[in-house]
Amino acid sequence: MAHHDFSPTHYYTTIGSHDPVLTIASGDTISTTTVCAGGRDMTGAQVTEGGNPQTGPFYIEGAEPGDSISVVFDHLMPNRSHGYTSARVAPNVLDPGYVPKFDDDIARVLWEIDFENRTARPVEVSRNRDHTTPGYGSPATRPLSDLILPLNPHPGCFGVAPPRGQAISTATSSTHGGNMDYKRFNEGTTVYLPVFVEGALFHIGDGHALQGDGEIVGTGIEISFDVRFTVHLHKGKTINWPRGENDTHILTVGNARPLDQCVEHATTEMIRWLVSDFGLDERTVHVLLGEAVEYDMGNMFDPAYTFVCKIPKQVLETLGATRA
Repeated sequence: MAHHDFSPTHYYTTIGSHDPVLTIASGDTISTTTVCAGGRDMTGAQVTEGGNPQTGPFYIEGAEPGDSISVVFDHLMPNRSHGYTSARVAPNVLDPGYVPKFDDDIARVLWEIDFENRTARPVEVSRNRDHTTPGYGSPATRPLSDLILPLNPHPGCFGVAPPRGQAISTATSSTHGGNMDYKRFNEGTTVYLPVFVEGALFHIGDGHALQGDGEIVGTGIEISFDVRFTVHLHKGKTINWPRGENDTHILTVGNARPLDQCVEHATTEMIRWLVSDFGLDERTVHVLLGEAVEYDMGNMFDPAYTFVCKIPKQVLETLGATRA
């Protein structure tokens, strides 16, 4: 159970079977950094191309297809004082006949991070989508400049190498994880990922200081991160889709389009998990889901949408359902 400090010098905008940057054992912890979605580091310098560049991949000793890994997000925090968002809700979440009546052509909002109070607020706006650092636009005015929101740091994109030698764009997601943009994959959460290739090859990036459900403007507050995570290997434990848990819920993820396919994948994976690991029969699980399931939206913007199925741990406790 070693601790590794890793400083990245190269990044990938696909998740695939790239040469690993570090080999780790089950139980090891890694401290590293990620650049923002636009490829800027903690100083604001452009160090790689944009498009959700990933740190990694990390090779987990002994991981083979059919296994799974868990990743505990021990620490997630922006490491610079500014981030950026888009400024317009995506058309696909609006009525077709709705036409916004903006009196400006703002494309970017620049946000200031208050680390002491763990908040973010808009400080600058720009007409240029390429502006991802302050100093090029105009000061934000009221009421926008009065908006103060609590930080909720989380990685928008992470995953393992997919099967069949694929290298999948960090713009999208599938069974391997990817650009899920789910804001509750935050600090303290454990995520579970299927293993498709030797070593699993875990990637991580696309830090968000905070984000609303659905990522409906196409961004969270995009920013570079300090991250620390711990990886465990689960031999012979096969899962079909990403899973996760926090203090209050277990959750399963579906990534697809159209949206109903996401719901199908996430709900079916939850049924599998409750039957295989919690000792519940399928009839009980169906009734349980009907009255206790909770659903979250990860993203409604990317090529594949992300939908999350959740069950409160408290409900499982009332059934005496403990994990095998």
